[in-house]
Amino acid sequence: MRTRTFIIACALILAILLFADRRPNSAQQDRYSHIVDLTGEQNSSGPRTIYAPDSQTRIVAPAALIPGTWGAGQIPAERLVAPLVVINLKPSPESAPISLDDIAAWESSHGMVPQGAVVAIRRTSAGSRSSNAVPITADAAQFLMDARYTLGFAIETTADLTSDRTLARQLALHGNYVVEGTAGLSSLPPTGSLVIVAPVKNKNSTEAPVRVLAMVR
Repeated sequence: MRTRTFIIACALILAILLFADRRPNSAQQDRYSHIVDLTGEQNSSGPRTIYAPDSQTRIVAPAALIPGTWGAGQIPAERLVAPLVVINLKPSPESAPISLDDIAAWESSHGMVPQGAVVAIRRTSAGSRSSNAVPITADAAQFLMDARYTLGFAIETTADLTSDRTLARQLALHGNYVVEGTAGLSSLPPTGSLVIVAPVKNKNSTEAPVRVLAMVR
């Protein structure tokens, strides 16, 4: 009996020590320093004005690209909270979209794109404002969706998804959404943030206004 009691006591002490050892690390890992509102302000003239002044931050659901897929209000809630990475477009008047080589270079500097992330693409030059296409090649988007299981993409402009039918079809079939008209991406680190996308609950809507918040470590 004494032996059994001693074993049980040792097991409890060991469990308490392990729990105490892990708690600070977990708290540190889950701690965020501040929150950045990425929602663009309509008709704003301040620093958060988006490049399309008459638009607002909206989510383009898969159903806008292929009927019968998820509408804005049907996207599962777990796909609206995700790690956020920010990839900068190269400053160039040609507005070259993100390519596979660009993703490889980004991951070489910052590590792999986290599984199940939302990828924000930030424009860095005035010359790149003219294009309304999602600034990523179909091959690069396909890689992110297949190999990194991305949930969506965020851009600063409005999105003309009709300009690349291949990309639009890939996005819809993978259940990926596009958040257009975001603001404040320049204040975020390349990785380590958590994004919360909150669309209006309307199952029949293919596009809807959203509030977008980033929790930054």
